[in-house]
Amino acid sequence: MRIALDAMGGEHAPHELVRGAVEASREHCGEIVLVGRESALEPELANYRLRNISIVNADEVVDFEEHPAQAVRQKQDSSIVVGMNLLKRGDVSAFVSAGNSGATMVAALHILGSIEGIERPALGFLFSTPWHSVLLLDVGANADCKPSFLLQFAQMGSVYMERVFGVERPRIGLLSNGEEEGKGNQLVRESHRLLKSSSLNFIGNVEGKDISSGVADVIVTDGFTGNVMLKTGEGLGEMLFQSLRQALAKRPYFRIAAFFLQPALRSVIKSLDYAEHGGAPLLGVEGNVIIAHGRSDAKAIKNAIFIAKQAVEQGVLEAVRRGIT
Repeated sequence: MRIALDAMGGEHAPHELVRGAVEASREHCGEIVLVGRESALEPELANYRLRNISIVNADEVVDFEEHPAQAVRQKQDSSIVVGMNLLKRGDVSAFVSAGNSGATMVAALHILGSIEGIERPALGFLFSTPWHSVLLLDVGANADCKPSFLLQFAQMGSVYMERVFGVERPRIGLLSNGEEEGKGNQLVRESHRLLKSSSLNFIGNVEGKDISSGVADVIVTDGFTGNVMLKTGEGLGEMLFQSLRQALAKRPYFRIAAFFLQPALRSVIKSLDYAEHGGAPLLGVEGNVIIAHGRSDAKAIKNAIFIAKQAVEQGVLEAVRRGIT
């Protein structure tokens, strides 16, 4: 298996991305292809003697502030476009990027195309809870949606959780402002009707608080709402870390208590740390594409590569193709 990594994408490129690739290669993730400027990547790899990491040169970089469609059009030798073309040609089995997510999605649609029958792809994000992982989608690929989009998001999410995490008959929830069937705006109400009449294991409407309650395995929403939920969760996690740090600094006896609570604290911090999740699958395109956080460090990149490996091994792409009618 060969997995391509956009080695120039992200705030900490290329150093942390190369480190993450090295760590992943040492944990048997197959061959990793670093896509980016050879002049920047070769010195980073000089300290490692690994046969299962190679470089494909790409001289251009898509910056975060660039317009996605324009950047993909004008920068054909960028690490995102070159990496996506490797996937299109079958030279690699998956592509991972922590770069401009909009450009990655545009490149995926333009170069790979959508799976036949899919109206729009969806970007998923895994939340860890005390019980299990919950897949929220869409978290940014489609700000405006139709009910049929949300039905397909649910179908793809169900396949992903079943294949990658072994969840039998994943429970599907529809994000709304209340659990009652009549709650929500027109999009939610019409989506509820479609989901209810489908063969999916639809449990009805769920609220924002239910993401961490374990009532559903997959929660679907439009990309605008999902992205707001995702960014809110990140902000709350950072606020919790800072509040905890300040409280421990103020009172020495809190630090003593924290010593005995270390296992529990590590578990909570781990569930809120984006690096633990690695990346989000872009479901619905003709290829295994994982989009990682722009601030990804080596740990996050390693985990994103591992997610890509799982998607390939579990046949997620083929299963989504079969599961959409």
